[in-house]
Amino acid sequence: MSSKENDKAHWDATTRLMFIHLGIWVFFGYIIHMFVNVLNQVTIPVLGFPLGFYMAAQGSLIVFVVMLFIFARQQNQIDRQYGVAEED
Repeated sequence: MSSKENDKAHWDATTRLMFIHLGIWVFFGYIIHMFVNVLNQVTIPVLGFPLGFYMAAQGSLIVFVVMLFIFARQQNQIDRQYGVAEED
């Protein structure tokens, strides 16, 4: 595979990963909050909070932090696959 083809394949994989994570971000950042009243009818058994309140207060933030670590790991795998990884 030539350098130009490798760069294009790397960029395509990176772009696809970015759009997947942006979709997850939109879902947990906006769409979940649109249904907060419906989610409030479900109560988290251990905490006793309504699910909508929990997702608005902490759940989305937890998802964002976990998603950052997953994104970094997946991007490192893509970089190694196409030979553009930084040295550790």
